[in-house]
Amino acid sequence: MTAVSPFARSTTFEDSIHAGREQTIEEMYSVPESFLEIEVRNPQTHGFGRKMYTDYEIVCKTNIPAFKLRHSLVRRRYSDFEAFRDILEHESTRVNIPPLPGKVFTNRFSDEVIESRREGLERFLSIVAGHPLLQTGSKVLCAFLQDPAWDKVQWV
Repeated sequence: MTAVSPFARSTTFEDSIHAGREQTIEEMYSVPESFLEIEVRNPQTHGFGRKMYTDYEIVCKTNIPAFKLRHSLVRRRYSDFEAFRDILEHESTRVNIPPLPGKVFTNRFSDEVIESRREGLERFLSIVAGHPLLQTGSKVLCAFLQDPAWDKVQWV
């Protein structure tokens, strides 16, 4: 008797799926049933001396019903992300919220540090916004991503 690996491909099942018909051009190139694209871009540094900070543009494109807008653009600074993460942790005790990119204390306005942080913030938002429980159960998620007037004071 030959042992069959649980990881072996089952041709009979796959053949039955693909034997029906080929995908149409419309199906290949139509908008997916649900999509969520988040981009963190265009960092801008403001202020002087100890009052300096960098904020980032968040572009959100989606057709998920939980989001009020199909396309939005807002600006947030790192401290907004920190407050947002804290609010999410208190609001969503069943979901493990990922960490933000770490605080930087030297050369924090250098191009390399700003780009590294931008990438980390984008990764953070993609994970958080892509979580099905947060999409349907979080009150703060959509507001943070889409409301230009978002203020952490409203949520504390």
